[in-house]
Amino acid sequence: MLVMPKFHFIESGSANASDTLLLFHGFTGTHQTWLPFLESWSEKHHVIAVDMPGHGQTAIQDDLTMNRFTDAVAEFLDQHGITDVKLLGYSMGGRAALAFACRYPDRISEMLLESASPGLRSEEERLARQMQDERLARRLETDGLVQFIDFWENIPLFDTQKNLPEFIQQIIREERLSQQATGLASSLRTMGTGKQDSYWDELSYLDKPVILVAGSMDHKFVGINQEMEKRLPAAELHIVATAGHCVHVEQPRIFDKIVRRYLLHNEADILEES
Repeated sequence: MLVMPKFHFIESGSANASDTLLLFHGFTGTHQTWLPFLESWSEKHHVIAVDMPGHGQTAIQDDLTMNRFTDAVAEFLDQHGITDVKLLGYSMGGRAALAFACRYPDRISEMLLESASPGLRSEEERLARQMQDERLARRLETDGLVQFIDFWENIPLFDTQKNLPEFIQQIIREERLSQQATGLASSLRTMGTGKQDSYWDELSYLDKPVILVAGSMDHKFVGINQEMEKRLPAAELHIVATAGHCVHVEQPRIFDKIVRRYLLHNEADILEES
């Protein structure tokens, strides 16, 4: 018998609101990623922020797959009497959100993907990434959490975060250090990019509105998202100036306005991308 993940989550807003916004954070994050935005986003929406498997207070099983994760999300929605959701995912959470949308298209009304991708196209690329993720997992298990986070926060993907105020960098570091090394290692092995199916060929069938967000300084993901926009039937790409991979941290005001106007449809919010 398969054991499905039991999600730890927080809620904001009224459960009787007409729309539910479901939030997926990125690797080494928790539901706390979204705390600065909950008051803004829950004005007219029921907002749920989960801890992803292996993160925060959500346990992870060694036999987890991305497909089983999406099944667990569908089960979670059923348990809470939620028919469909607006879905927002960042990085790893964006990959997971896209996987859910492809497998359960009737359970989402629209979606925002921040710095996300549909996975790797070829089996060769996926196998190479699995080997890379396995090395990272072993590093976690061998060196421990603190040394891994020292390494992780200095990879090129996060270079632009060094320009953030020191107290913001410390908040991010404390969230990362709140994890368990075993949970992060299992996440890499079960839900890493190398383990995920490619959804590139599925994009043309996903006809729900999709908002894509990428930072202008995150050149790799700008390119990925430009190609995604071409393939998705109802996509709109926002490239946010002076931001890297983590737009919601590096340009939080602009990110909030994008979410409020284009996902939550608060028309009074005027987007300023300059």
